[in-house]
Amino acid sequence: MTPPDATNKLKLEIKNLIMETLNITDIDPEDVSDEEPLFGGNNTLTLDSVDGIEIIMALQRKYKIRLNDQNLARHIIQSINSITEFIASEKAKA
Repeated sequence: MTPPDATNKLKLEIKNLIMETLNITDIDPEDVSDEEPLFGGNNTLTLDSVDGIEIIMALQRKYKIRLNDQNLARHIIQSINSITEFIASEKAKA
């Protein structure tokens, strides 16, 4: 289990990675809710499927993970929380 401080640090790191990858400069990473869906509906980032592919590629590069299963990848990138849980679990396996 990841300590709260490490989890919060990882969440901010992921938010910054998304902002940098998608060149989002008009939203502060702290303004993105951890549980808010990243795709569809009325959310802060208003991302689309192309953004999802870019996020997956950035996560794979940064954290040295593989997301070859599209259904799993779609599930993982639903929110900051779901991404954080997956990355933390992968780090624990290493």
